[in-house]
Amino acid sequence: MTDTKKVVVFDYGFGNVRSAERALAHVGADVEITRDYDRAMNADGLLVPGVGAFSACMDGLKRARGDWIVGRRLSGGRPVMGICVGMQILFEKGIEHGVETEGLDEWPGTVGPLKADIVPHMGWNTVDAPEDSRLFAGLDADARYYFVHSYAAHDWSLEVTNAKIRAPKVTWATHGERFVAAVENGALWATQFHPEKSGDAGAQLLTNWIETL
Repeated sequence: MTDTKKVVVFDYGFGNVRSAERALAHVGADVEITRDYDRAMNADGLLVPGVGAFSACMDGLKRARGDWIVGRRLSGGRPVMGICVGMQILFEKGIEHGVETEGLDEWPGTVGPLKADIVPHMGWNTVDAPEDSRLFAGLDADARYYFVHSYAAHDWSLEVTNAKIRAPKVTWATHGERFVAAVENGALWATQFHPEKSGDAGAQLLTNWIETL
């Protein structure tokens, strides 16, 4: 990287902000943990982590005006990356224990329970990434990433009809059933797994994101 990129890890009370901070600093970013509006808006990249229930994360994000910050950044083409529940809340809605909660609606679709013999899906798993993925550039197909989740997006229905707009790249993984593991959609990228806990593969992935900022 020719210059150091400023990344804000958005601190809204839900997510491993310190782990994310360390992982980003390790790959050369200038990192700050904050919920300050101006700093979050002006950073080169905004990272939105998330741990816990979909509804609680949405409540916390709204209290910190994070929903507005994410929307404003994306409307200006400014990079945002979501991790774990920070990815899930980018979808239209989530359903947990029969309770439906509105998400940020950046992408259509519903996040629901993962149907598998063992839940939560906890541990290392491979993914099926598109060959031209920038997020997974330089990573082998058998690379493993660290997942901890009981819910997931099972479908991808966003269609791009404008030939001038690059179609999103969707990465999949399987645990009991197939689910969305990562998305690259213009300025908005996200992973269901935790790159900050995924060792060398996660470090490479974060480097790939930072290099696009």
